Amino acid sequence: AVPRTRILATGGASHNKKILQVLSDVFNAPVYTIDTANSACLGSAYRAIHGLVAERNVPLADVVKLAPEPRLAVTPTTGAEEV
Repeated sequence: AVPRTRILATGGASHNKKILQVLSDVFNAPVYTIDTANSACLGSAYRAIHGLVAERNVPLADVVKLAPEPRLAVTPTTGAEEV
């Protein structure tokens, strides 16, 4: 089954597997990372482009389809949701 929720982690903390594991366990969701510099700026740029094409009803998914593919970093620890 494909999980309905996933976490995308970027920035400095995304390089710390222990922090990512805590996120995964707390939210009971897999955590993915994107290997890109200045991810906040990149996200803002995508939203700006989306705003520019909004009058043409272009979905945000179409704007970001060329974004770097997230990589699975960690999955929830079995039984963590019960803790």
